[in-house]
Amino acid sequence: MKTTYKPRGTCSNLIETDVEDGIIKSIKFTNGCPGNLLAISELVKGMSAKEAIERLEGIRCGNKNTSCADQLAQALKATL
Repeated sequence: MKTTYKPRGTCSNLIETDVEDGIIKSIKFTNGCPGNLLAISELVKGMSAKEAIERLEGIRCGNKNTSCADQLAQALKATL
């Protein structure tokens, strides 16, 4: 299922997810740190969404209360 999520408190302003049967098929971030977000997208590809949520939720960026990784976890939770 393809979904879009508007992250809050991060430099990225859109996360597109494609999850089928609980497995992440693809992730695409709009804006943010391109290299890091591409790396995160590649690392979670093929991973269960639940495992990605467990690994990414709560990660902070500098002194912010969230990060693009944490917002990806929120996007995946909304998808499930």
